[in-house]
Amino acid sequence: MGNNMDHLADLAVFARVVELESFSAAAAALARSKSAVSKQVSRLEQRLGTQLLQRTTRKLSLTETGRIVLDHAQRVLLEAEAVDAAVQNLQALPRGLLRVNLPMSFGLAYVAPLLPELLALCPELKVDLTFNDRTIDLLEEEVDVAIRIGANLSDSTLTARRLAPVRPITCAAESYLRKAGVPLKPDDLRQHECLLYKYLPEPETWRYEGPGGPYAVKVSGRLTTNNGDSLRNAAMAGHGVARLPSFIVGPDIAAGRLVPLLEAYEPAPLGIYAVYPAQRYLTPKVRAFIDFYASRFGPEPPWECVLADTARPKSAPGDMKSL
Repeated sequence: MGNNMDHLADLAVFARVVELESFSAAAAALARSKSAVSKQVSRLEQRLGTQLLQRTTRKLSLTETGRIVLDHAQRVLLEAEAVDAAVQNLQALPRGLLRVNLPMSFGLAYVAPLLPELLALCPELKVDLTFNDRTIDLLEEEVDVAIRIGANLSDSTLTARRLAPVRPITCAAESYLRKAGVPLKPDDLRQHECLLYKYLPEPETWRYEGPGGPYAVKVSGRLTTNNGDSLRNAAMAGHGVARLPSFIVGPDIAAGRLVPLLEAYEPAPLGIYAVYPAQRYLTPKVRAFIDFYASRFGPEPPWECVLADTARPKSAPGDMKSL
């Protein structure tokens, strides 16, 4: 271990000598004697069995091997600094302003109510919440972390952590079904009044899975909106068939206010994700937020617990966004 630490120290001194193009300048910058700096570079050359620097009275220049070792030294030193930063981040308390972006329905129902508990656990943390069902550019709007439903991370500048599952559920009120009939297979939806969510990539295409494979059904309706709660209210009022995530309609289905439809064709759960700008190490404030909500939601979140007896099948298309 000692030899490794000496080697790292010698690499750091060598890199500083090259950077400043002088043993004397490097010695001054490192608060050491010129002879001590020279000794460390010589020790590194002896260990590697090759000359790294060409020394003249006027200038220093790298040998071919010296250029290779310098590149290695710079990478090793950057890694060492990154390790130090990671350890400090883990040990640091979450503090400062955390900017969070949330989908409207999920944020109001499940994130905001738990915030007082998070703030009590992190007394030096301040939170700035925004609610927006539209997908935003986190970097452009200076957002630290966002929650997204069924995140499709085509944006390589973002990293995601799954917080909990959520299921798409097709449903309608009994009053509507008595009038319009019950759809028994996805194609039946073509004859129904469907309630459409504007921010889906294809609002008029609902995707299902079944014994015959995937189904992509073209649906239509007179109401299109950008908010899931407004679709839920319209469905409960008997205005048509809605397809909404379980965190919006789970309690209504459990209470009998809405009837689940096409259950054998619904895909398996999607994910609810915390997304944040990609970086090697999370800041303590972002880590605290993500860890807190992951622990409160988990694999059996409250919106799924109320539907624990509802059977669901298998694979999940990524066609549901932040309702």
